[in-house]
Amino acid sequence: MDLFNPLNLQPANVGLFCDCFPPVMDGVSVCMYNYAYWIQKKAGSVYVITPNVPGADYAKHEFKVLDYFSVPVPMRPPYVTGIAELDPVFLKKISSIRFRIVHAHCPFASGQAARRIARWQGIPLVATFHSKYRDDFARVLPKPMVDSIIKEIVAFYESADLVWVPQESVTEVLREYGYKGRIEVMDNGSDLVADYPDQYFVEARQALGIRPEEFVMLFVGQHIWEKNPRLVIEALALMSDVPFRMFFVGNGYAADAMKQLVSEKGLDDKVTFVGTLTERAAITRYYAAADLFLFPSLYDNAPLVVREAAALHTPAVMAEGATASTILTDGENGFLTPNDPDAMAALLRRLVADPERVRRVGVQASKTIVRSWEDCVDEVIDRYNVLLRSRKLQPVDRLWLPE
Repeated sequence: MDLFNPLNLQPANVGLFCDCFPPVMDGVSVCMYNYAYWIQKKAGSVYVITPNVPGADYAKHEFKVLDYFSVPVPMRPPYVTGIAELDPVFLKKISSIRFRIVHAHCPFASGQAARRIARWQGIPLVATFHSKYRDDFARVLPKPMVDSIIKEIVAFYESADLVWVPQESVTEVLREYGYKGRIEVMDNGSDLVADYPDQYFVEARQALGIRPEEFVMLFVGQHIWEKNPRLVIEALALMSDVPFRMFFVGNGYAADAMKQLVSEKGLDDKVTFVGTLTERAAITRYYAAADLFLFPSLYDNAPLVVREAAALHTPAVMAEGATASTILTDGENGFLTPNDPDAMAALLRRLVADPERVRRVGVQASKTIVRSWEDCVDEVIDRYNVLLRSRKLQPVDRLWLPE
């Protein structure tokens, strides 16, 4: 029997598929959560399909989460993966659902499940290209294997009805992989958009034990070398005579080595490793308390953390020529640095000495690179419906809810 027979199934609006979802926290999982949250509020009947994270409380969400059996990703805790169709409990649940459209935020196991469901149910597949997958695999696999995997990734996106990237510069990455089809830019948003009173920033610094005159710098993200934290630490080591505090928020395979490097550079009294924060209020407090957000990653495509920091008026320092840094205009809504410790240290010295300039640029960043998730998802639903109508299929009606 075909478990995905589209006849006599319970109707649903949207299926969102990804290998990563909270409580695993990264940019893609935050994106998935906000898609699910806002589509549920505006149209209802959203399902998130993702591998199970042990201990996760999926029942607390307003939308439904269909999780399937998972195994840890080697050398990349807390990430997990799994093959959906090997989980009989998951199969029984999803075999009763008829989607209007499915959206894959990952080309791997969950994305393959989305593609099969789209084919079996005769519905459109939207796929978003989020990450530099070649870099991930090149770190642990020989080049012939990496090339083969990239070929399969390109084939996945070629099978989609719509392919999205989160900012224009990411188009070049997907083209380099060999994809020749149509690509649309669909911006990511921020759930931190708000009119924060001045007192909020004062209280955030007080809560973290930061004195009013202290200059604070921040990094939020996976602690992996691909995000270039070595540049940050080596630049800070050249500023031993400058008063500052630096916070690293997150975790990853390089966390212990980063801490060791900080100690070797004599920065233990200035640098604090916070660890992983899963509560948005806690992360927001660090953004609000910081003066500068240091994120010179050469790995990321369109990091949400830069926009999140900007929402709290904290401008980013990013690497010149990086894919992610194209959203910034140097000195206007952020700062760019060469991938060199001396150059970055020189820039940071100038900025520490001119906090009013940093403040002005932070305000401009909040006005130019931040968009609410609600606004983004309004556009997402509109684009879904253009595609559905072009296929003469029922659109995602904002007022429609299944019985």
